[in-house]
Amino acid sequence: MASLATAASEKASIEAFRRDVIEASKTALVLVDFWAEWCGPCKTLTPLLERTVAALAPRVQLVKIDVDKNQTLAAQFRIQSIPTVYAFLGGQPVDGFQGALGERELKAFIDRLLAGAPLPPDEANAEAEIAALVEAAEAASAEGAHEEAAAMLGALVQELPDRADLIAKYALVLVAGGKADAAAVALAAVPDTAKDADLARARAAVAVALAAVPVDDLAGLKAQVAAQPDNHELRLELAGGLLAAGDRDGAADALLAIVAADRGWNDGAAQAQLLKLFEAAGLGDPWSIKTRARLRSILFS
Repeated sequence: MASLATAASEKASIEAFRRDVIEASKTALVLVDFWAEWCGPCKTLTPLLERTVAALAPRVQLVKIDVDKNQTLAAQFRIQSIPTVYAFLGGQPVDGFQGALGERELKAFIDRLLAGAPLPPDEANAEAEIAALVEAAEAASAEGAHEEAAAMLGALVQELPDRADLIAKYALVLVAGGKADAAAVALAAVPDTAKDADLARARAAVAVALAAVPVDDLAGLKAQVAAQPDNHELRLELAGGLLAAGDRDGAADALLAIVAADRGWNDGAAQAQLLKLFEAAGLGDPWSIKTRARLRSILFS
């Protein structure tokens, strides 16, 4: 926490401002508190600022400027009443407020700005290393090296057990390697309230994989479905067998056929399974987009 209140000269104040605010805001959110000894509301706000910033350091820093001892800076910022707080990011003022905020309002103000605040160098480097490891693991999985990818991400999850996003990526790799049960165990450590796009996809992928029951005689089951086209139970079983065999297109065809014949059958089980498939693949995946279009054409025909 810095203060310009005791600067020996006007030049020193400006140089300190450049160092403690402009430069510092390139790696953190810097709050500048314009205050004075005689200001009543300042006696409420400044201690609150100090406590809040201390809890969020090093991502947030506080610089206090006594307007009586730094009149040039106060004039440059057109300070007409105090307390006034300016927030700096990337070397520029990005927001501010006048008057004494309550603790909840102040926290909301800071949280909103932190979304755009750069990470401190050490944290930024760590995140870059994590991103590189995740990218390498996902590339390995895409090439079929699922065990190697799972080992890489599993080690990362052990090191960072509170990172739901990493657990989700680990679970997806496990599912890709045919280890849906292990993926379900990994996801069980994540609170139900946790929200993340990969987490939702991983949960859907586990549900789909666990529902894909292998069928010993797929050809025989296909023949039964052909002979009994209105037997949706058999067709749903066929969809699960095809999924277990890696035939996602065939499974989708079977599920779409059920929806086309009776979309409400078994409380919409076929459509629900299709939605899980879309979520597991990723809603932006080309296969999902194409197959969702087929589903829409059935539902709205």
